[in-house]
Parts: sequence; structure tokens; C-alpha cells
Amino acid sequence: MVKKARLIYNPVSGHEQMISNVADILNVLEQAGFEASAYRTTPEPLSAQNEAKRASLEGFDLIVGAGGDGTISEIVNGIAPLEKRPKLAVIPAGTTNDFARALKIPRDNLVDSAKVILKGKTQKMDIGRAGDKFFMNIAASGSLTELTYGVPSELKSVLGYSAYLLKGAEMLPHISSNKMRLTYDDGVYEGDISMFLLGMTNSIGGFERIMPDAQLSDGLFQLIVVKTANPIDMLRLMAMALNGKHINDPQVIYTKTKTLNVEVLGDTKDGDKIPVNLDGEVGGYLPIDFENLKQHIEFYVG
Repeated sequence: MVKKARLIYNPVSGHEQMISNVADILNVLEQAGFEASAYRTTPEPLSAQNEAKRASLEGFDLIVGAGGDGTISEIVNGIAPLEKRPKLAVIPAGTTNDFARALKIPRDNLVDSAKVILKGKTQKMDIGRAGDKFFMNIAASGSLTELTYGVPSELKSVLGYSAYLLKGAEMLPHISSNKMRLTYDDGVYEGDISMFLLGMTNSIGGFERIMPDAQLSDGLFQLIVVKTANPIDMLRLMAMALNGKHINDPQVIYTKTKTLNVEVLGDTKDGDKIPVNLDGEVGGYLPIDFENLKQHIEFYVG
């Protein structure tokens, strides 16, 4: 039986450098023993997600996602609900490429990223479910989570990580908290929360110490809850996060959990629904249930 691989690539990711590398990447896939073909995503909503689902149902053995974290997350959402799921490989062509960083995929050369497949090393990775959607890196909600989807892509392209720092400084005076109830494996927290993070890897926005004890295949989320909305406290916690010391602060809850239920108690401070950020995009609104799907998708790793 000939194995089939489908390259799904975002033509506008990473200064449009993917376009000139498609032929070389397909050649790498052929070297790895796959009959390879490519799909160029379109501006239509969920273009990558729909193609990933279609190719999976057609029996493709490997889907190769080339783009930023948003493209990879779409592909995961196309595959995760299926009973039979192909293997996935990641070619990082975005700005921060958090997921590729966690998988130890080379990030400075697209063809070298594809050559990871030639080594044949794979790992079954946990995938998060949030309501009816899926995520592979981070779920978050609260004041500062706008950082990941509120930074314009043009600014990220020019400034990289500095764009997030600038946006964070701009948002500090506007941080607020809401009363919530969080139910997780080891207990319940009820009180003021400015934000919570549910992490699956150690890399968020290019920072690698926010989730200091991430395991990619243990079936557990890392949960970080920030209680305070005081700008001075937030600055202190952000500085501590650079070396992973924030998890010991009394204003922070840090634990591991397989499931999480989040409810809003009473009215929100601004009267609006509170969005949930999944891998950098709005993926629903509170209340919501989260579940870790242990070793749900097999990825090629560096």
C-alpha cells in the first residue's frame, strides 16, 4: 500500500515564504516514502480545517500543516473529532510558532522542518477539548488573554515577541477581574479572577517558563489562575514569569488537572460575555468545560 501525505499550507504565513518552498517540501515527503500532494488554503473561513477533515476521511496517512499556530490549530480541529486520525507534522511558518517550539521542530528553515519527517520520530500528544472545539497549546480567559489575539499580525511580523510586550504594557491600566467558580480535579476555587491559563506545552507567545512543568503526553493540563487585577501585582507576576517563579506567588493558583469547569458568578464587570481564547483565537465564551484527551494525535517531533 502506498502511503499518502497531504501538505496543507497557508500562503500568507511568514512573509509568504511558503510559496517558494512547496516543491522542495513535497520532494522531502516523497523521500520519506509518501505519495505527496499540496493544498493551498484560501481566505474562506476554516479552509485548513475543512481540508484536513476531508483528507483524513479520504484515508491520507499524514497531514503536514505549514503556517502559524492558527493554521495548525485549524488542522487539529479538522482531525481531532474523527475516530481514525492520520499522523500530523508541523512546518512553522508563522511569527511565534509556539507549538513547533514545544515539539523541537527547527524554526529557521522550512525545508529543514520538513526533514524531521525523514527521521521517523513520533510522539502521541495530548489534545484539549473546550466545548465542541479543540486546542493543542493553550486555552485562556480573562483580561490579559487579549494579548494573543489582540496583537495585529503586521505588528507581530515586524516586532516579534516585542509586540506582545508593548500590547501588555498598553493593557495594564485596563485589567479587571470577575467572580468565577473553577472546578478542577483537586478542588474548587470560587472568587475573583483576572485570568486563567490552561496549558499543554511550555511555550506561550515565545515565553518558555510560563508553564514550567509541561508534559506533552501525560493527559494533564497545567492550570494557572491569577486572582489579582492590580497593575503593580501584574507587573511583578509578569517579571517572575520570565524565570518560572510566578507559580509560587500567593496571588496565583498552580495545579495539574484532566478536566476544568469554569462558571461566571453574577454579572461581569462590563456586562459582556467573557471570551475563551484557544490557541490565539476566540473559541467560545464562558461558561465552558475543558477536557484533556490523552495522547489523542500522533505528531512527528524533533
